[in-house]
Amino acid sequence: MPADFLLFVVIGFAAQLIDGAIGMAYGLASSTILLSMGVPPATASASVHTAEVFTTAASSISHWRLGNVDKRLFRRLVIPGVIGGALGAYLLSAVPGETVRPFVGIYLGIMGFVILWRAFRRRYGAPTEPKQVEALGFAGGFLDAVGGGGWGPMVTSSLIGQGKNARLAIGSTNAAEFLVTLTISGTFVVTIGLELWPIILGLTLGGALAAPFAAYVTRALPDRPLMIIVGVIITLLSIRELVRTLL
Repeated sequence: MPADFLLFVVIGFAAQLIDGAIGMAYGLASSTILLSMGVPPATASASVHTAEVFTTAASSISHWRLGNVDKRLFRRLVIPGVIGGALGAYLLSAVPGETVRPFVGIYLGIMGFVILWRAFRRRYGAPTEPKQVEALGFAGGFLDAVGGGGWGPMVTSSLIGQGKNARLAIGSTNAAEFLVTLTISGTFVVTIGLELWPIILGLTLGGALAAPFAAYVTRALPDRPLMIIVGVIITLLSIRELVRTLL
């Protein structure tokens, strides 16, 4: 139906506008909608990641052109993220990923608090280089595949929480996400195939249209408001995950 297709274009646009601007939420938002419609977790994750191949490509180019990407950080995230994503997608085709959600919720809650604490301090130190980036990339890729989304919340929040400049953390995470998503989608194609092409195309079109605007928002916002926005979103995602676990 044309109306349904337009709905998914709008959803893709809104999700990518948020994701590209603060480094998270496209996969989680889109997957939640599909799951609420009764789509199986593996199929929902495969559909969203297929759409994200194109939206993250547009987002990566936009962030790169606006100077939001730290090339060294990008390189450190990509390879472990690809490996974690491929492993997570393979396991999801046979094993449900719900068991990790409580731990993810707790982790996101801690990172949300850390980011808000850093943002609201009267004076906070100069940006610092984050540690354990490779392990973070692997965990983010794995979680993203298993949960239908999670690369942004896990990676972006951790980088900012460790003191990385918010703009560069968001831009570099978005840029690396393209190759991680491409790997996850390829693994899903091999293991379970793809369905729901109207939804995939709608999410793709909406996301691609939003990507340049989102990258500009990242460049234009000062660090403190950007950190507050990320911290609040991360905290809300933490609450959401914990509520889902208890219900």
